[in-house]
Amino acid sequence: MSKRTLRASLVAALAVSACVTRPEVESARLGAPQPRRPVATYSIVARDPQTGEMGVAVQSHWFSVGPIVPWAEAGVGAVATQSLVDPAYGPLGLELMRLGRSAPDALRGLLESDEGRALRQVAMIDAQGRIAAHTGARCIPEAGNIINADRQFSVQANLMVSGDVWRAMDQAFRAATGDLASRMLAALDAAEAAGGDIRGRQSAALIVVAAESTGKPWLDRTFDLRVEDHPQPLLELRRLVKIQRAYQRMNAGDLAMEAGDMEKAAREYAAAQEFAPQIVEIPFWHAVTLASGGKVEEALPLFKQVFAREPKWAELVPKLVKPGLLPDDAKLLERIQAQRE
Repeated sequence: MSKRTLRASLVAALAVSACVTRPEVESARLGAPQPRRPVATYSIVARDPQTGEMGVAVQSHWFSVGPIVPWAEAGVGAVATQSLVDPAYGPLGLELMRLGRSAPDALRGLLESDEGRALRQVAMIDAQGRIAAHTGARCIPEAGNIINADRQFSVQANLMVSGDVWRAMDQAFRAATGDLASRMLAALDAAEAAGGDIRGRQSAALIVVAAESTGKPWLDRTFDLRVEDHPQPLLELRRLVKIQRAYQRMNAGDLAMEAGDMEKAAREYAAAQEFAPQIVEIPFWHAVTLASGGKVEEALPLFKQVFAREPKWAELVPKLVKPGLLPDDAKLLERIQAQRE
């Protein structure tokens, strides 16, 4: 697709909304050349009707699929763009939904303006749960998608071993339990178990965003994880999800400590360590939080455990005084560092 054709496509698509001016359209265009090979294979776009969270999960035999296929914004929607991919569907789809267009309207407008639509595979869902998907007639077989409007998700795949792949994803997502991330991972696992991509596997990504925007995107993304290149990307993605959950629970423990709810804090820190017992940083910061809150006797055994595994962490203790993470108390610092002996 030439720059002129792409620019015209974006103008036509964004003109669906009368709120968009020509300068805004011009600033939205992509200048980079489009990939001429199939960038993605199977993905799921979904919204949790209970929490309002939205997300995308994808696996592909393509290096670093994360920056290309999945797009999501809290309070707006989520997009997966794949096959002979035009990444512009991601940011432009979100922009149209942000301006008030439904996901079906946004996708329809972008497809109408895209001369390469027969090669595209795209799914979109908006913050109200309205969903749409497109599998172009010239996508590499086996290719197809299933939309479930009631359960608010779409699964789509191209270049598959068989048509069983996206059907297995549909069944797995509907049968799965847990939060949105867990259920989307179950759909990816089912796709791989059904044969997956005829080429194999290489990279994966997962994005989950909140139902409403706080205006702080770094807070709105519950998960934003990528496996760039790995022989078993789905296993690696699951490992990263567990680590992310550990840090989420650790952060929740910190907030509970700040609120003076020690019982909740203890539960959250314990849960964090269960998710990632191999990471010594988790009990270390738990101990620091306890010590800074006056719970020194509870903190010392944790410091001892950390220093027994990795003694170098004791050297960090006095450095935490300057930023105020530990009190400027020489006796306290001495007691903590003594746990290394």
